[in-house]
Amino acid sequence: MTTDATRGFSPTRSGGPDEPPELVQLLTPEGERVEHPDYDIDLTPEEIRSLYRDLVLVRRVDLEAVALQRQGELGLWASLLGQEAAQIGSARALTDADMAFPTYREHGVAWCRDVDPVKLLGLFRGVNHGGWDPAEHNFHLYTVVIGSQTLHAVGYAMGIQRDGAVGENGAAAIVYFGDGATSQGDVNESFIWASVFNAPVVFFCQNNQWAISEPLEKQSRIPLYRRASGFGFPGIRVDGNDVFACLAVTRQALKNAREGQGPTLIEAFTYRMGAHTTSDDPTRYRVASELEAWKLKDPIERVKAYLFRNQLADQDFFDAVEGEADTLGRDIRKRCLEMPDPEPLAMFDHVYSEPHALMSEERAQYAAYLAGFEDQAGGDAR
Repeated sequence: MTTDATRGFSPTRSGGPDEPPELVQLLTPEGERVEHPDYDIDLTPEEIRSLYRDLVLVRRVDLEAVALQRQGELGLWASLLGQEAAQIGSARALTDADMAFPTYREHGVAWCRDVDPVKLLGLFRGVNHGGWDPAEHNFHLYTVVIGSQTLHAVGYAMGIQRDGAVGENGAAAIVYFGDGATSQGDVNESFIWASVFNAPVVFFCQNNQWAISEPLEKQSRIPLYRRASGFGFPGIRVDGNDVFACLAVTRQALKNAREGQGPTLIEAFTYRMGAHTTSDDPTRYRVASELEAWKLKDPIERVKAYLFRNQLADQDFFDAVEGEADTLGRDIRKRCLEMPDPEPLAMFDHVYSEPHALMSEERAQYAAYLAGFEDQAGGDAR
């Protein structure tokens, strides 16, 4: 069977039943700049170097977190390896007023919203429930329940409408989810509400082609971006490994949302280079040749090739970025290991906003359980 994964990144304007769908691409895997009739972007050399730095540093955060989990310092980690361009490109399209709703893998978006990477690790280490203020960063807490954040985003976008915070200098919402989430009822319900109310929201689907161990063809018989037309709003597929294209497409979709043109579904066609999470073994369900083919489309290497090709950066620049990544990795590891464990009873503190009888009873029961260990230790000492 010929799938989008085997077809790769061959942009076309056709979209016929036997041809690959159109895919917006501005930077080829070889690092060559190409034009698109509907989407373009004018970036300064400094902006391109900054995007490269984002990609490298975010990958280092991710690799350090995977290593920490393997060494028993994190309970779990959901890697973004291979999806850096989709996250950095889309997140750098946001204004300070826009609100982002992530899943549990949007470490690159968190980076662009100035969330301390160690805050992300705290959640997976089990010492906090997220650790950052969503209002301070306009970046919601991570959402583990698959697809539920799409409803949160649409509700927030409808609030933007009703507050009158729209227009050229207004706000919009963006929500991230994976290809597997498109099979969830919450996602489809959010499409209906966003369409009917013309909500200023961008749905950003990172199609990494594997919903854990289920391939894309088990999720949909048509390209995911085409689903949008059935709900009455536009969909667009973008090369998810092309940071230029992700930036350009998301910037336009957010502009349309702010100006009252309603929602857009962006399907960032990319590939999950690693495991779904550190509890997963992708070698059990996908072949090594598929991974090797996608390594040639690496989002970082194509920007590096572009910078070299156009003499926009020299070796000193690349060495400096690598040095910064090393420093960042050491800092993350140090501060992760220094995180204090929370008091056991703290888990009951913020379950409800007001006192709750059942919660108080459960807290007392657990306190008595913990006290039993203290009494046993005291008895042993005597």
